Amino acid sequence: MSRINTNINSMIAQNTLMQQQNQLSKSLERLSTGLAINSGADNPAGLIASQNLQSQEASLNAAIGNAQRAEQISNIAEGGLQEIQSQLLQLQSLVGQTANTAGLSDAEKAANQQQVDAILQTIDRISSTTSFAGTKLLNGTYDFTTSNVGSSVADYQINAAKIPFNGNVDVKAVITASAQHAGMYLSMGGALDLTNASSTFVFDLGGAGGSHQFSFGSGTAMADIATAVNSYKSVTGVSAVASGTGLVLKSTAYGSNQFVSFTVDSLGGQSKGDGVHLLSSTNEDQASTVAANTTAWASVNNIRDAGQDVGAIINGIKASGSGTTASVSNDSLDMSVTFTNTGAQTTGGVSLFKITGGGATFSMGPSIDILNQVSLGIKNVATRNLGNSTDGWLSDLASGGSTNLITGNMNSAQTIVNNAINQISTLRGRLGSFQSNIADSTINALNVNLQNTTAAESQITDTNFASETANMTRDQILVQAATSVLSTANTMPQYVLKLLG
Repeated sequence: MSRINTNINSMIAQNTLMQQQNQLSKSLERLSTGLAINSGADNPAGLIASQNLQSQEASLNAAIGNAQRAEQISNIAEGGLQEIQSQLLQLQSLVGQTANTAGLSDAEKAANQQQVDAILQTIDRISSTTSFAGTKLLNGTYDFTTSNVGSSVADYQINAAKIPFNGNVDVKAVITASAQHAGMYLSMGGALDLTNASSTFVFDLGGAGGSHQFSFGSGTAMADIATAVNSYKSVTGVSAVASGTGLVLKSTAYGSNQFVSFTVDSLGGQSKGDGVHLLSSTNEDQASTVAANTTAWASVNNIRDAGQDVGAIINGIKASGSGTTASVSNDSLDMSVTFTNTGAQTTGGVSLFKITGGGATFSMGPSIDILNQVSLGIKNVATRNLGNSTDGWLSDLASGGSTNLITGNMNSAQTIVNNAINQISTLRGRLGSFQSNIADSTINALNVNLQNTTAAESQITDTNFASETANMTRDQILVQAATSVLSTANTMPQYVLKLLG
């Protein structure tokens, strides 16, 4: 059939040519952009999936940056603490030198005190100037803020806490077991009544600090024995109090790592009183009336009693006890609280304090929520904050302070410096753990997650060049063929002229 007005063959060839040109254009676009999806029309479902994956990649990159920033902050803070610890070690040496009073002149003491003052000033300067991007790190900027501190709380340290947005955290405890001293009661029947004037009552007394042997003659009063024992309590860790006709021996601190051991080396004829009693489980200032807890003088040999740590549950978490201090550590709350002596010995529920804010908060996950939130508390490490209210503060070692090197007690000064060194070491260790176990591990995990997410997104959106170049070659040939066919189809109506003669 031959037509002139309508060239169907040409229309078919044109339509085919247009389709092949469109396919060739798509192939050229994919090869030039490197993307298999350049518009929603290319792959609607794939576009949605790829956009979700790209959003996740952006979140992961932000989280990696946050974790790296957290690591940098803790690293700078740890560097400042390292220098403070170096200064504290020098301070420890000066205290030790000054304790040698017999071989040290007043001028040398004054020179040592000048060095101490310089060291304290340096520590305060480091605590106030160590910063990251203008934010101070060691002056309490990143410490947690609290309110409503209970009367049973002597001291506390908040290392980390997840605080709800625009909220706070109520910290409560249930004291399940009271803290106790180690101790015993020596029933002496009053002043020593030995066999004769030359007889001596000799015993070894030991504690967590060490041991010492004591020797007393007949007629020695309980108060005098207590005074002698207390003069060595910094060595033994055991104190004594005259009580009635006997003597109460107790460890100077609470806790299971405290003990009192008592061994008679020579009775010297001592027979008054009924021997050695362990302390009452309900009142550690009284002797136990349980027969099994009493040892007659003739049988006394290495009697030993250990103290007890406070037992507590804090916000539903069983705490680790050490003396009067209870600690908890989990993903939502990492803290320790030291109870007053009365608080540590009173069982039952108690409100500790309310965490109202503060701390350094880092978002270390692709989603912004409390699960991916990591907090870090860095206390103020100025000299007025290093130490404790019981033993004293580091600033007390300054000129005019209660433990200065010229007129102060060197034993107390050493205790304060030891406490400060321990506090800085603990904080450095916690920052180091944060870097290695939280920040570094999180960065590694996020990088693996980003790698896998990017691979999935690439599988969907990236052009497969091997396949696409083959498609382009095919489309080029088909376009050439369609163009040739169209040319032929356009000449076919001319054959009608032959029919017309």
